[in-house]
Amino acid sequence: MKTKNILRVVSTGVVLGVLTTPILVQAQSRVEVYGLIGLYAGSTERSGVAAPTIQEGQGGMTTSYIGFRGTEDMGNGLKAIFQLENFFQPDTGASGRSSTDPVAFSRNAWVGLSGNFGKFTVGRHTNQYYVAMSEVNPFQGSTAFSPLVLQSFVANYGATIQGDTVWDNTIQYSSPEISGFTANIQHSFGEVAGSDSIANNGLHVRYDQGPFSTTFAAQRVKLVSDVPSAAQNSILAGASYDLGLVKIFASAQTTQRDVSEVQSKTYQLGGSVPVTVMSSILLSWATTTIAQPHKNDTTRNTAALGYDYFLSKRTDIYCTYLYDKLTANSVGNSYVVGMRHTF
Repeated sequence: MKTKNILRVVSTGVVLGVLTTPILVQAQSRVEVYGLIGLYAGSTERSGVAAPTIQEGQGGMTTSYIGFRGTEDMGNGLKAIFQLENFFQPDTGASGRSSTDPVAFSRNAWVGLSGNFGKFTVGRHTNQYYVAMSEVNPFQGSTAFSPLVLQSFVANYGATIQGDTVWDNTIQYSSPEISGFTANIQHSFGEVAGSDSIANNGLHVRYDQGPFSTTFAAQRVKLVSDVPSAAQNSILAGASYDLGLVKIFASAQTTQRDVSEVQSKTYQLGGSVPVTVMSSILLSWATTTIAQPHKNDTTRNTAALGYDYFLSKRTDIYCTYLYDKLTANSVGNSYVVGMRHTF
């Protein structure tokens, strides 16, 4: 009887061990679903356009997206990580920001490893130069209302920065924080046989300590929509300081193309003024001068004034006025209201 009892205990322990092992492994892995949906409506008008457009637009303060991210703890601080994110247009239900985007995972699609050394990831990545730009203006990465982003990345406003806000075929290293400093390095492969130099390279360094933060970013772009192009060098430097009554933003940017010798200089000033615990006034102005050989210089001034009110931790509503003036063109005025919800 004693032998039978011992065997029963041992066999029970083996069964319990088999049953609990998958649960322990599962507890070391985690996958999240998250995203943001935003819409705005109103009258939009650029400088030089004959008449305003009454529209319902997708995104607004932030471009809408849905994402999946996961981690697997492999011990000793080492983790396998992945992120899959897709832009979408809630006003029409279409995938991507436009028809030129990939059908799926147009925002990010990468896998990598993280640990005490930082993070290595490979795949489609958000351009770190664009990330740096979103840190130095109160409208952050808005491709609809941020004067700095509009003049840098949006074609209808001059788009002084060559290439997209997202890079394909990219390897990225992100450092751990060291005394307030973090750094991100990107290399995007051109995948052109016999021409390894056809690639995109980027650097983004940030210092954040208390109310003060500063950002420096530089990139050399030879690929536009994965097609080889004349190289462009871009440099951005900016800072912000939170005084309590107002948070001040400032930045300066310069770009130059190798072959055409087209140069641009952009300066931006902005502020965020808290009105209540749940609301703030946003102000930003950017000016860009483009110099081209054998042509007159052109200057664009764009300014934005907005009021952002959070109904809850995840939902806010806002109204924004946008002023736009390009050399020798009429003034453009835009008035919109919008809503944004994260999940």
